Amino acid sequence: MRPATEPLKTQKVYLLLRDRIVSGELKAGARLPSELALAGQYEVSRVTIRLALDLLAREDLVEKRVGSGTYIKGAVFGQPVTADLSNAFAHLIEMGRSTAVKLISFEYVEAPARITEALRLEDDERVQKSVRVRSFDDVPFSYLTAYVPERIGRGYSRDDLANLALLELIERSGLKTETAWQEVGAVLANPEVAEALGIGVGSPLIALTRVVYGKGGQGMEYLQALYRPDRYSLQMNLVRKGSEGSRHWSPTSEVYRSERENGPRAGKRMVKK
Repeated sequence: MRPATEPLKTQKVYLLLRDRIVSGELKAGARLPSELALAGQYEVSRVTIRLALDLLAREDLVEKRVGSGTYIKGAVFGQPVTADLSNAFAHLIEMGRSTAVKLISFEYVEAPARITEALRLEDDERVQKSVRVRSFDDVPFSYLTAYVPERIGRGYSRDDLANLALLELIERSGLKTETAWQEVGAVLANPEVAEALGIGVGSPLIALTRVVYGKGGQGMEYLQALYRPDRYSLQMNLVRKGSEGSRHWSPTSEVYRSERENGPRAGKRMVKK
């Protein structure tokens, strides 16, 4: 029987090696050290190394060659997706047009308590719940669970949601989004999300929660979004404001527009900090 800590050690080694591959530190075609050498390097057993390499092989990041060793195949992801937080709503609609979406589920359900509170619904109000997976260059990068009040959700169909961004559908119905609350954190992928995004269970994900409001504080959308950090980044342009002694950084969309018009971002769609 394996010790209880063995899966945790396997996951740690897998994530460390994966990060080195995705970042380019381990080049495609390079041969990894032997299992024995890796076990010494990471201070784990050979069994742990073997299991971690199996996880990497499932993601097609390494190739095991009998009698030769394990070789890096590299992370062929194409262009990553970048989110500009300075102009979030425009970005969301544009992303909906430039990425492919797979609609996993579309149903009307009783709103969970946290959704009722966040969207300021009546206790008996139902919501439309949808789950989507977005891909770019045929690689999945986000797992989106959205809740919309039923009275709004009835304004579009399942096919509509499979082809257009949710915010675009909401505004197409004549409603206007005005404000939003947003929180960004990190979580580990559960089995369902891991399978949908093509990653290992327990892989770290960017977790974004956004609640969108309309006129008079009307709740319009509650979004729980999970993103692969190797395929998605969050950016914000800032400008220094305030008087002497109380200056501070403030988000601005004007800088973003100016940069895009003048072209310094050409060929640089993702910046990791």
